[in-house]
Formats: sequence, structure tokens, C-alpha cells
Amino acid sequence: MLSNIAQKMLLKIGPETAHDLMILGLKKTCNTPLANLYRQNLSSKPLSVMGLKFPNRVGLAAGLDKNGEAIDAFYDMGFGHVEIGTVTPRAQPGNPKPRIFRIPEKKAIINRMGFNNQGIERVLCNLSKKKTEGIVGINIGKNRNTPLEKSTEDYLLCLDQVYPFASYVTVNISSPNTPELRSLQFGSFLSELLSKLKERQDELANRYDRYVPLVIKIAPDLNISEVKSISEAVLEINLDGIIATNTTVDHSPVVDFKHSKEEGGLSGAPLFESSIKVISALYKLLGNKIPIIGVGGIMTAEDAEKIFSSGAKLIQIYSGFIYHGPNLIKRINSLDD
Repeated sequence: MLSNIAQKMLLKIGPETAHDLMILGLKKTCNTPLANLYRQNLSSKPLSVMGLKFPNRVGLAAGLDKNGEAIDAFYDMGFGHVEIGTVTPRAQPGNPKPRIFRIPEKKAIINRMGFNNQGIERVLCNLSKKKTEGIVGINIGKNRNTPLEKSTEDYLLCLDQVYPFASYVTVNISSPNTPELRSLQFGSFLSELLSKLKERQDELANRYDRYVPLVIKIAPDLNISEVKSISEAVLEINLDGIIATNTTVDHSPVVDFKHSKEEGGLSGAPLFESSIKVISALYKLLGNKIPIIGVGGIMTAEDAEKIFSSGAKLIQIYSGFIYHGPNLIKRINSLDD
């Protein structure tokens, strides 16, 4: 497939340049005959999760299409859902470059992007141009310069804006690249944030006569006690789902390789064991009461099968897509054939 050749070529240039070229190329070619270069006609394997009907279990994780510019192209590749963002109320440039680093020997990536995005209004304008019907999640966060004690205001503003456009909304409280953001996973910060968001979700559902599920995305660097506390908070307010996990700040699996000392979140193959540990712990605590979307280090169909066996209803990929291209979607979707 020509798209796999392009993917291999992109791996030979700088990671952020490669990312920008990929998004630009997909944006220009989607909904044109050139989309046949990467289109995959996968067998439909529909399932219902959070009241939504997904065409298959494989989604694109947030962070790749931050501004919702190439959603139709990712649908063409066979993704059953696409999560865009993280989106913040106001546009922000993110952290200084360079801020993303490949470790190809370990099929890993370190990034410290810092929620770079065009801002909520521009992203929703991009989203309105989407032509393909499909499930789109919108991942929301706070601006870097918003004080932690006022972060709930940013999330509520984002929820208000994205609600009419989203199939579901993800509350990102686990990126390691926005100072203090992970504090929102704990104690009164978490309970206040979730209760306010759930209250607003109910108001918006009444206003638009449409219920949009609300999920949170958590870190892989949590101990069992912390996972339990988050599970209890999620059950208490009856949240619709959990995405586990984000990137890890533990770089020990790549310590002997170039870029290992760069600050940022580690993703890719070395993240898999940490991610599956959190997913397994969540499932033991939640069972089937709250659906889990598994993400982190899924590089093969066998990895995906282990995530499903640990309790995830859906999965998302990012680094696996970078290193293996669209064919990984096809291989995972073929698990039940």
C-alpha cells in the first residue's frame, strides 16, 4: 500500500515536521480521489459503548489530529472513531521546539507538546467541514496560563462549546506537559471538577435534547490506591467512561537510548505494561459498570487482544500508528475473523 511507503518516508525526517506534513497531506487529499491511496475497506464489526454505535473497536487517540483537520482521512483508513485535541479555550503555541523525539529502537516517542492547538473556535470551524458521518471524540483541557484553582472554568467553557459537535467528550487531566495538570486527578480537585462537569452535562443534554457521554483520561503512573480513588469518584457521579492511559513520565525503559533524558511523556511499546496494569486494576474495581477505553503501547494485534482481555471495550492507537501505519488498524480489526 502506497500509504505504508509514505509512512516509512515520514519516519526518516524530523518527527514534528513529519507530523505537520502528514496532517497537511491528509487534509488536502481527503474527500478527493487521492484518498484511495490510504483508504481501507474493513469489515464492519459494530458494537455499542456508552450508548454510541461504533463500527469497530479501533480508534485514533487524541494528540495526532489536534485541530480536527483530517478527520475524514482517518475514517477512510478504517478507524472506528477519531478523537481530536487536546483543545483549550484559547489558542496556544505549546512548549518550545524541539518537543517530540523518536526512539525507534524501542518503538517509542517522547513528547512535551504542551496542548498546542488553534483554540476552541477554530477547531470547531474545522470540525464543521467534516463530510463523513462517524464518531468523533473531542478531548478538552485547560490553558497553560489558567491557574489550577480556576481550571474547572476552562473545562466548563470547552464543554459548552464542543457539546453540539461531539459524539463524546474527553476530559484530559493526565498530560504530563502542562504544569500541575495531573493534580486534577486527586482529591477535592477531581471531585469538584467532575461534579461541575456532570451537572453541566445534564443541563446541556436538556438544552440540546441529546446526551453526549463524558469520559476522563488518566495517567499510567498511578498506584493502586490512586486508581481506586479515581474509580470511586467516577462511580459516584456516574461518569460515562475512562480512557486509560496517557503517556508516562517513567523513562527507565529507554534509559540507555538517545533522547531518554528529554522531558516529556513517553509513549509507544515501553508504555504497554504500565497501561495494561492500570486497565486491569480499573476493570477489577469497575467491572462492566463504566466502560474502559484502552490506550498505551499497542503496537500489534496481539497487544490489542491483551488490552481487550484486561477489560477494555475499545482501544485507541497513536505511536503504533506512527511506527506501523494504517495496516495496524486492519490487523487489529481482523482479530475476530
